[in-house]
Amino acid sequence: MVDFVQVWNWYSREKVRKAILEFAKNREVVSVFSDGSYGRRPDCLNYDGDILQAVAEGTVAFHSSVERWENPMKLDVGMKREELDELRIGWDLLIDLDVKDFEIAKVAAKKFIEALQDHGVRNIGVKYTGGKSFHLIVPFESFPSKVNGIPTKNLYPELYQKIVEYLKWYVKDSLKESILALDNVNNISQRVGKPLKEIVVDNELDPFKVLTVDVFGSRHLFRMPYSLNENTMLVSLPLRIEEIDSFEKEQAEIKKAKVEESFIKVYSREDATALIIEALDWYDKNHKEEKPIEVKVQKKSVSRGGKIPEEFFPPCIKKILEGLSDGRKRAIFILITFLRNMNWSLEEIEKKIYEWNEKNKPPLRINYLRTQLRWHFRQDRNLLPPNCDSKNFYEDMGLKELCQECLKLGIKNPINYPFAILKRKKKKTK
Repeated sequence: MVDFVQVWNWYSREKVRKAILEFAKNREVVSVFSDGSYGRRPDCLNYDGDILQAVAEGTVAFHSSVERWENPMKLDVGMKREELDELRIGWDLLIDLDVKDFEIAKVAAKKFIEALQDHGVRNIGVKYTGGKSFHLIVPFESFPSKVNGIPTKNLYPELYQKIVEYLKWYVKDSLKESILALDNVNNISQRVGKPLKEIVVDNELDPFKVLTVDVFGSRHLFRMPYSLNENTMLVSLPLRIEEIDSFEKEQAEIKKAKVEESFIKVYSREDATALIIEALDWYDKNHKEEKPIEVKVQKKSVSRGGKIPEEFFPPCIKKILEGLSDGRKRAIFILITFLRNMNWSLEEIEKKIYEWNEKNKPPLRINYLRTQLRWHFRQDRNLLPPNCDSKNFYEDMGLKELCQECLKLGIKNPINYPFAILKRKKKKTK
């Protein structure tokens, strides 16, 4: 039975209404009533009074769109794709983790966050759903404005779905290991309420039979941050990433919940560009039957000769190899892709990465290194390190000045530097 006095008291808080209104901007927002039914569509929240008016009419929760619209009230059933694209101004990457066991939900949330961070994504929001799990979000500000000349806003839901499928593939092995670290497979089966034969595939636990990560179509709605959950009467509460482990559902009770965190976090722009490139490359390889969105990225190796020694490495790579206190995760991607293009063996790369990590302050965890090395080593395509003018990598890592030597030589990517130096040395010898 819903206590409407509690509902009114929650939404009467000025901070709550302010947070909800802030998130509601340019979104379709729909009321949800105590019996789980939805209010009219389309609808939106424009003013502070709109929230209290809706609550006075029986609203318990507010659900909003993943997509952002120029004018949500112009939406209509049966709109053509072109009409939706014209009206849409953006969309967020929402990762909806659906699992009955709360501890498994925590593990899954952390694994997906790690995956996003591995790809250089900084703008990551996390919130408790008010039920059994968590929502993760990467805002539209993290995406480039265009992908191969097509406005990114028009690539929903296809691009969104490809990114989610790629992330599921990326985390699958480590997520399986983390779930099994919690409990044995028989107990996992009982914890999530699924038969053993349903979660075990080819004699191995399939983490995505234990939990599901849904992909959505246009006009999908999800519970807004600081909305109540219409089923549990708990607050859908935004958290800091480091709070996931210690978070307990009781903290989301109406009397205890605090309005402190924003669900949408924007620290930098276009920080998900590398994620998009990797996701589309992966999708291209694994879904041959569909014509993929091409990703314009150089893939040819500059040389297939012998191993290039360290003395010929560019200044930026030499500096990274001295150890870092910031940008260590981005540095792994740079180092592994660079060394592979220097014709180093997998054993040599692995040894060098572990040696380099000992110089970092603090070192990265060994499991993280293993995951990165394993992922790179199983790629049968050539990946290049980011170009020398990459702001998200070298400049943000404080290496901009060291990259100038490459740029002065007309070199766009650090893998070309050793060959330019060797070529000059050869000419001098002659």
